[in-house]
Amino acid sequence: MLLSIQGWMKVLGAACILWGAAGTGIWFAGRYKQRIQELEQLKQMLFLLKGQILYASAPLPEALETVGKRVDGILGKLFQETAASLQQQPGEPFPVIWKRCVSEISGHSALSKMDMQALQNLGDHLGFLDRETQERTLLLYLEQVDAQLEVLREHRQERCRLYTSLGVMGGLFLAVILI
Repeated sequence: MLLSIQGWMKVLGAACILWGAAGTGIWFAGRYKQRIQELEQLKQMLFLLKGQILYASAPLPEALETVGKRVDGILGKLFQETAASLQQQPGEPFPVIWKRCVSEISGHSALSKMDMQALQNLGDHLGFLDRETQERTLLLYLEQVDAQLEVLREHRQERCRLYTSLGVMGGLFLAVILI
């Protein structure tokens, strides 16, 4: 039995819906994995920042610039832009500059709103306190990142499978409904 043009259009439409929905599910799974990678990268950068502040006795703008140059990606850009803003606007408080720079990258990062809020809050305790307090602040934030990473890694496989399956099943559901 041959399909009419209308039948072929329905099949083509159903295939497009299925393809789009499956792609969306795969995109969400990739975004979840990217979030884990960015948190791991942030953890590494904060260890480097701690070393620059404590052992190299570098001022915060210099430490941020050094660490930012060593790491590629959006987080390296965050550190470099913050350092540049600190040098260009020496009278502006660090927390204000930090929050502005974190807000600028929020749309380009896989970090969640909760991750971004915690990252912004980190800036409230850096920059104007003594080195010991900065070290404690960085260590506390690193513990929070570790806890978040542990939870994300624990659920990575099931979440990625769930996102992909929901995309495919949602596409099949819509295709059946529309045909």
